Amino acid sequence: MAGADSSFDIVSKVDRQEVDNALNQAAKEISQRYDFKDVGASIAWSGEEGVEIKANSEERAKAVLDVFQEKLIKRGISLKALDSGEPRASGKEFRLSSSIKQGISQDDAKKIAKVIRDEGPKGVQAQIQGDQLRVSSKKKDDLQEVISLLKGKDLDVALQFVNYR
Repeated sequence: MAGADSSFDIVSKVDRQEVDNALNQAAKEISQRYDFKDVGASIAWSGEEGVEIKANSEERAKAVLDVFQEKLIKRGISLKALDSGEPRASGKEFRLSSSIKQGISQDDAKKIAKVIRDEGPKGVQAQIQGDQLRVSSKKKDDLQEVISLLKGKDLDVALQFVNYR
């Protein structure tokens, strides 16, 4: 492979099946726990990527969210992939909406590309391709350096590094 560029893709994808498993485990735990009895607590999918939490108080709604987050972490899903709002009153219950973020937004992609440009090794290129980035370089060591650099940054998005070649 002399002269050819090496590359990898930066993506932000969540295994929907794992999220579904976490949600089902959270729902089961909520139905069995004494502190959730008679508070109307529930968690369910709402649409393709949305999660709706309901309870009769703001605190209980947040407690349901905590249980869900715990289950996500146990399944290896970064909480950066979960976008949660604040509980809002709706009649006699409180609803808390969350969504699962897939892909890298244009703003985040630009931030990541800028970090690579400003702090990464010379000769490394990052191209935004839809909701992901392709990073390429003549030197494989430089690609490893970029991955380490990004892992050390506190970005608002859960990143995975794939298609390394």
